[in-house]
Amino acid sequence: MAGIKILSAQVANLIAAGEVVQRPASVVKELMENAIDAGADKIDLIIKDSGRTLINVIDNGCGMSRDEAVLCFERHATSKIAAPDDLQNIHTFGFRGEALPSIAAVSQLCLKSRREQDECGTQVRLNDPEPLQVGDCACPKGCNFEVRNLFFNTPARRKFLKSDTVEFKHIVDEFSRIALCRPDLNFSLSHNGREIYRLKSDKSLKFRVLNLLGNSVADDLVDIVANTSLLRMNGLIGRPESARKSQGNQFFFVNGRYFRSAYLHKAVMNAYSEMIPDGLNPSYVIFLSVDPQSVDVNISPNKTEVKFENEAMVFQTIYACVRETLGRNGFGEGIDFEAEGAVELPQIGQNYNDYRAEKIDPNPSLDWGYNPFESESTTKQTYMPTFEARQYDKVREDVSALGLFKEMEAEELIVVEGKYIVKRVSRGLMLCKVSRAKQRILYEQMLRALKGEDKVAQITLFPLQVQVGAGNVALIEGKQEMLSNMGFDIRPFGSDSVIVSALPLWYDFSQEAVEELLAELLQSLEEEHSSLPEMMQSRIAGKLAQSKALSSGGKLSQAEAKALMDKLMSCNNTECTPSGKKICRILGPEELDKLF
Repeated sequence: MAGIKILSAQVANLIAAGEVVQRPASVVKELMENAIDAGADKIDLIIKDSGRTLINVIDNGCGMSRDEAVLCFERHATSKIAAPDDLQNIHTFGFRGEALPSIAAVSQLCLKSRREQDECGTQVRLNDPEPLQVGDCACPKGCNFEVRNLFFNTPARRKFLKSDTVEFKHIVDEFSRIALCRPDLNFSLSHNGREIYRLKSDKSLKFRVLNLLGNSVADDLVDIVANTSLLRMNGLIGRPESARKSQGNQFFFVNGRYFRSAYLHKAVMNAYSEMIPDGLNPSYVIFLSVDPQSVDVNISPNKTEVKFENEAMVFQTIYACVRETLGRNGFGEGIDFEAEGAVELPQIGQNYNDYRAEKIDPNPSLDWGYNPFESESTTKQTYMPTFEARQYDKVREDVSALGLFKEMEAEELIVVEGKYIVKRVSRGLMLCKVSRAKQRILYEQMLRALKGEDKVAQITLFPLQVQVGAGNVALIEGKQEMLSNMGFDIRPFGSDSVIVSALPLWYDFSQEAVEELLAELLQSLEEEHSSLPEMMQSRIAGKLAQSKALSSGGKLSQAEAKALMDKLMSCNNTECTPSGKKICRILGPEELDKLF
């Protein structure tokens, strides 16, 4: 083993960069937060090739002097803290002085900056391992950071970046979090020359949500405000009926800083218990204001996790405030009839009989000799059946309602409420679950379509518009060819919406069903990044085939049932769905005997 030695500055910066700069979105986060800390009220973000080629952040903040512009690239150089006690009273985003040297270590960086009192600006170029270059330049007040060719000197890191559409979605997510935390500032975002967002200073958080996330989100949010001895809370929470399967549009901020917390997310979800079905998620934008000394924001390199001094009390406070807000808006607890102004219920006392309806004795007549299995032309015989006979008659009536006692040809099928198909086979009866049969057929059709062997699209006369967010629009654009082969016709409409004109077979074309399907599609596209295209496509096809938006139930004619069974029998796997659930079962004499 080699002897102990001090690492060079170059190697140390590369190691630090591995913790701070994980992807292009990490650079966006650090530079935009620095711009806010510099007092900027206008921040422009320019992206090329999802940040691989260029990340350009321009602000009109206080700017830096020549010496500061050089010093800011030294490790642990910061203007935010000076003494140990300052770590317990942090009000800014950045404070460790690691971001800029870490970014410079893995990119080709150019900074232009000027203070208001300076006549000439300063330009600093860093292109590791070349020496730092400093000179004068003309530039407006503030800072202009150009980060080019990210990870150019660490090809392994660049290789492990996801697709451009996925990386751009992460950039949009970071941009959205920062824009939400400061609705009073102006922001813009452009990608490959196309403007995605231009946000003017908004009067309130609700207007910023409207301009950033769209009407479909803003209209489903209600205000939440609470003041306790532990914390102050304000923001917006979603109506229960607007909950969706996707986990987007969920934001926690503490003292203006975005953070993630599975623990506090559970507090919100518990408040929605019994109001939304399992698997759905409400939207929320919740701001917490606490004493800086009661929260540690320095527990992770990317500063997206925090630690509260009394986390259990924060949990209980969030739960109680969300629950109270839902109840106050008519989504939770029932009406409190004791409250002032509540509806008065009539008081019925000793005159109770005056309110009672007249008691009527129907005195029905019974004909125990009636036999429902005799036709009208048959001579009616009066008899009193035994208890056992009446039991048998009842079972026969119930089973007859399913159509199983009717004469059935060998190839004839019985459809039960559009959910099951019953077919007679040599070993007894075969029961097939329609929804699972559709899953298997659609799954294999999608796989064949991806190979150009089949077409599975159904086209609507009235295309639907769905708001999915700017990042998700890019995600769909990046997979346009694959989605088209699978039967989707989804095209961008504006910066944050799409138009849906075609879907694979058997999907409902209602607005709600299409929104649910797109949520599952986007979740699948974001999660699946296998290096093997066939594996990724197979997984996505399997998830989509199991979508709840797949139509089930309803009427199914004999011809449709037969066509469905024929398609199922031609599948490579006729026994199980893509997730392994049983499609058909055969009930032989032994199984049928157990039913009786």
